[in-house]
This record gives sequence, structure tokens and C-alpha cells, in this order.
Amino acid sequence: MPIDAAKALAAEPRRGEIAWDHKDVQLYHLGVGAGLPATDPDELRYTLESRLHVLPSFATVAGAGMAMLGGLAAPGIDVDLAAVLHGGHSIELHRPIPVKGRATSRSKVAAVYDKGKAAVIVLRSEVEDADGPLWTSDAQLFVRGEGGFGGERGPSAREEAPDRDPDRTVERHIREDQALLYRLSGDWNPLHADPEFAKLAGFDRPILHGLCSYGITLKAVVDTTLAGDVSRVRAYRTRFAGIVFPGETLRIRMWEEPGRVRVAVTAVERDDAPVLADTVVEHA
Repeated sequence: MPIDAAKALAAEPRRGEIAWDHKDVQLYHLGVGAGLPATDPDELRYTLESRLHVLPSFATVAGAGMAMLGGLAAPGIDVDLAAVLHGGHSIELHRPIPVKGRATSRSKVAAVYDKGKAAVIVLRSEVEDADGPLWTSDAQLFVRGEGGFGGERGPSAREEAPDRDPDRTVERHIREDQALLYRLSGDWNPLHADPEFAKLAGFDRPILHGLCSYGITLKAVVDTTLAGDVSRVRAYRTRFAGIVFPGETLRIRMWEEPGRVRVAVTAVERDDAPVLADTVVEHA
């Protein structure tokens, strides 16, 4: 059987060393749209090494490690990568991410859910440095055709947008070369660069990385509702509800509540087609 949930959950965590410095942070920030306008003092916090802070979603690429792919090689997991979709992602920050760091990552299969015609695998990475825990990251991977093995169905809670107008709405244009720039942070999937590969996957042209939209959205929330203070972010989670093509515009709606911001992201040019759903930023 391709998925042996008991074996996968019982497997020892995979350990690895990761490291990053200001160049990795700056490249990631440019990949999620920072630096416009280039001389804006608020943008220089993302692009100039003497003023640099770290957007918490950098955790998804730190050390250029692809924990998701490593997790799919765990004992008990034997699936076709072509059937795998990144269904959602969450990060919990234990303290602000330093501009330069060296840390240990422990990755494991945290849960396996049986959705009937598909399986959902939750891959968890826990990262700590010499000073203690830094972040915990969960990737929810949807594997088509691998359900029906008799496991738990898992949670299905939704974070529906409030039934009122958003408190803030911003738009972020996606540059034509955004995916080409973002992939330099470590996700080399040709789906985001090669037109012929994209066609084989059923798309007219390459699509933007879901985690790029994820980073763009968090930056918009931090800059708009948290006065640009990345250290206030405590956790961030989303469900990937649709695709984005480079050249499109994201409409990011925000509802402010005590200690958190609820967010909905859509593609403007496609009649506000959903992009990110069930999205919440928890903050101090």
C-alpha cells in the first residue's frame, strides 16, 4: 500500500542543519515583491542589509531546504509526486527570525488523514538554534488517489470571512518575472518557469508558487495592519484555494479582530477567483 500511516507516524524525525544570511533574506523578500518603491524607507527594511528585518514566512525557504520533498521520502510514504498538491501551510513563530542563522531542523510526518479519494499528509518541521526554538512549520499535502486506507478523516474547520465589509483592502500586482525570481530561494519546480512543463500539467503557462502568494500576503498584512513590525507575528496559516498567473493582481481583504487578522485573497483579473482561503495572521 503506498501510504502506511502507522509506519509514517512512528518514523524517527529527519534531522538536518540549515543556515542562512542576509543575502538569502533579501532574495526572498524580493521574491515576494519587496523593494517597490526602491527608496521607500518602509521597503528598505526588507532590502537593505543595514536595516534588515525578516518576514516570518521566510521560514518556508530558510536554508533552501525543501522539507516537503524530504518528508515524502519518509518510511511508509510512497506516492507519485505528480499527484501531490500543496493544500495549505502554517507557521508558528517562537521568536523573531534572525537575519543570519544556523539551526537544526527536525522534520516528521505529524498526521495522515483519509479523505476518501485522497490522502492529506501533514509534514512538520521544528527548527531551533543555540538559543532555543525558532519556528514550527506544517505543510498540508493533498495526495490524489491515495485515500481509502481506513484512517481518520481529520479536521475540516473553515475560517469563513466575516459577514461585513473588510477593514482594509489592498492590491498587489504580480510581476511577469515574479516566479522566476522567487524560485531562486529554492523551489525549482519547472511548473513555475517552463511553459512546456506547465502545459503538461494542464496550464496555459507557468503559474506562481503558492508559497510566493503566501509571502506576498503576509507582507501586505504586516505593512498594512501591524505598522511594518514583523516581530508582532505569532502564527500564520492558510489554505491554497486557487492558482495565480504572473502578471495578475492579488486583491487582499483584511478583517481585524483582537489578536488576529482574517484574510481572503483573490485574483482580480479572473473575477476575484479564490487564491488563499481560511487565512489567519495571529499577532501580539
